[in-house]
Amino acid sequence: METVLSVNSICKVFGSITAVDQLSFTVRRGDVIGLLGPNGSGKTTALSIILSVINPTSGSYTWFEGLKGESANKRIGALLEVPYFYPYLNLEKNLQITALARGYGEGDIQRVLDEVGLLKRSKSQFYTLSLGMKQRLAIASTLLGEPEVLVLDEPTNGLDPEGIAEVREIIKHQASKGKTIIMASHILDEVEKVCPSVIILKKGKCIASGKVAELLNEKKVVLLESDDLDLLKVQLGQNANCKLIGIENSTLLVELVDDYSPSALNTWLIGCGIALSRIELRHKTLESQFLELVGKPEKL
Repeated sequence: METVLSVNSICKVFGSITAVDQLSFTVRRGDVIGLLGPNGSGKTTALSIILSVINPTSGSYTWFEGLKGESANKRIGALLEVPYFYPYLNLEKNLQITALARGYGEGDIQRVLDEVGLLKRSKSQFYTLSLGMKQRLAIASTLLGEPEVLVLDEPTNGLDPEGIAEVREIIKHQASKGKTIIMASHILDEVEKVCPSVIILKKGKCIASGKVAELLNEKKVVLLESDDLDLLKVQLGQNANCKLIGIENSTLLVELVDDYSPSALNTWLIGCGIALSRIELRHKTLESQFLELVGKPEKL
């Protein structure tokens, strides 16, 4: 599959602060990748570098197997900062200004307004829009010219749940059309719903990357409750297929070996004369994995 973006050991230093530290990754055509990290982790700086907004201190990157700068940016739709729109101009006229400034002409405006569900509001003045609509218009501006790649920095930032859902569906629709998408966000649940792959940053470094499903691969953990927790704990100690790993209030957390199912454990406990009032498989979320990773102390 064609390599769309190759990033090789880029660094960016601002005085005594290293905002991006030896960051390398590859994006292939059709990938939908989430760039995750706490505030100050270097997400926006990394996107600014690959969009030629700022220069790296060291390292390199290329788009489309050899391009960078303006020749690459013509094939990219980017939302790095919320674009400025004129409050008293309608949506159509605002996009006319954006399209002419980028050299696209006006022929694509109706299409992009339709893509983001704002075609019926094309004659509305910008100031009359809700925050969610304004963000959808910003995304519409990135779709002008039908770019091959979308680079979106915090596209749902500040939106209410309805606005987040609207933007999510727009991004998923663009992904279904085969566009390559790189999306930075701190809303982990949204990234998990949209992006099959993630890159997790901490202090400018990549601390984990890959398919979300692979990052969440883990031992099975079940939650157990019984009227007699002390007896349950004793009995679990006799089963080599499970291990007590924690207690939360009146709930035991038990880790199972790979080929041992919760139903097999329940059957075994019934045979031991123990009735469970609760048995539940705990699924790790991207958020819990993210917090676990960023909370680990750095290696010296």
